[in-house]
Amino acid sequence: MIYLDNAATTFQKPEAVYRAVLQAMRQCASPGRGGYAEAVRAEETVYRTRALASELFSCQPEQVCFTSCATEGLNAAIRTLVRPGDRVVISGLEHNAVTRTLHAVGAAPEVVTAPLFSPDDWAAAFDRAITPGTAAVICTHVSNVFGAVLPIYRISRICAERGVPLIVDASQSAGILPVSLKRWRAAFVAMPGHKGLYGPQGTGLLLCGRQPDPLLFGGTGSSSADAQMPDFLPDRMEAGTRNVPGIAGLGAGLQYLRERNLSLDLQREQQMISRMADGLVSLGADVYAGEAQAGVLSFRIPDTDPVEAAGQLADSGIAVRAGLHCAPLAHRTAGTFPDGTIRVSVSSLTVPQAAEVFLRRMGGLFLKKPGAGREKPCYFSKNHV
Repeated sequence: MIYLDNAATTFQKPEAVYRAVLQAMRQCASPGRGGYAEAVRAEETVYRTRALASELFSCQPEQVCFTSCATEGLNAAIRTLVRPGDRVVISGLEHNAVTRTLHAVGAAPEVVTAPLFSPDDWAAAFDRAITPGTAAVICTHVSNVFGAVLPIYRISRICAERGVPLIVDASQSAGILPVSLKRWRAAFVAMPGHKGLYGPQGTGLLLCGRQPDPLLFGGTGSSSADAQMPDFLPDRMEAGTRNVPGIAGLGAGLQYLRERNLSLDLQREQQMISRMADGLVSLGADVYAGEAQAGVLSFRIPDTDPVEAAGQLADSGIAVRAGLHCAPLAHRTAGTFPDGTIRVSVSSLTVPQAAEVFLRRMGGLFLKKPGAGREKPCYFSKNHV
C-alpha cells in the first residue's frame, strides 16, 4: 500500500513507538495511584512524555495536559473562554472540532477569509476582524484540507495587543512546523498525538497558557478530600486514569522528533507535495497548491466524484482521503463545497517514490493530458491563488 493519508493519522510509526506501547502495557500500572514499582514506573513514563512535550513546544511541564485527541482539547479550550452569544473570530478553514463546539456553546462566530496561500492577506483580515471585547480568536495553524499555513505568530501579536485570548488548532502543524505556547502567548494550543507527533490514536495534548475549566470531573490522585477539582495543572484537566500505553507511545514519537531536523523534514515533505502538484497539473487535474503550504495537497478530477475516485485509488493500493474532510467551512471558503476534494498528505516516513507511484496510477485510472476535453487545468501556483 502507498499510504498518503497522514493528515488523518500517521499510519507508519517509528519502531520505538510500537515498542513503547507494548512495554507500558506489560510494565506500567496507574500513575499517581500507588508507591509500588509498576505505579512509579507509570508516573515516570507520563512525566517523561510531559517534559518532552514542554521542551518541544516552549512551555512548562505542568502546562502540558494529556487528552484523548485534539478535539477534546479544543472543546475544553472553547468551553473555558466562550459563553452563549459571545463574539468569536475564526478562520474560514476551521475543522468541525471548532465549528460544532461553537454551535453547541451558542457563540456567534465571525468567519475571516482570505486567499488560501497568502499569509499577508490572512494577517490583514484578522487585523480587521479582531476588536477589543472579542471573547476569543480561534485559528488553525495549517488547514487539514489544503495544507495552507496561516501566519499564527502575526495573528498572536494582534491578539496580545488587543487583549483577546487565542486558541490555536495545531493538529496539522505540531511536529512539522515550530509550535510555541510561549512565543504565541496563546491561551490554549491543542494537538493530536497520532498525526505529526507519531504517537498512537487516542492521545493528544492541550497546552495551557491559562487556567482551563475541566471537561471531566473525578479522581486525580491528588487533593482527594476536596469536592472540587484541583485548582492546579495538570491535575485539573486529567480526571480518571490516563492512557498510559498511549502516552508512552507518544513519548517515543516526541523523542523521535527531538532527534530530527524538522526544517529538513518539512522541506522534504514540501518537495513531495510540489512534485505531486506538478504531476497532477500535467495530467489535467484542478490542483490547490501554493508557497505557504505544508505536507497536504487537495485536488479534483474533472467530471469525477472525489469519493468514488478515492475508492478506485484504494482498490489500486493508494490510500487517500476524499470528501469534506470534517471541514465543510474550509471547502466553502475555497469554493469546493459540496463535493469536496481528494487529499494526499505525507510525513517524514513517506518515501519519495510514493509520489511517482501515485502519479502513474492517477494517470492510468483517470486523467488526460491538458487540452484533451478541457481548455486549461486549474492550478493554484505560487503566484496565483
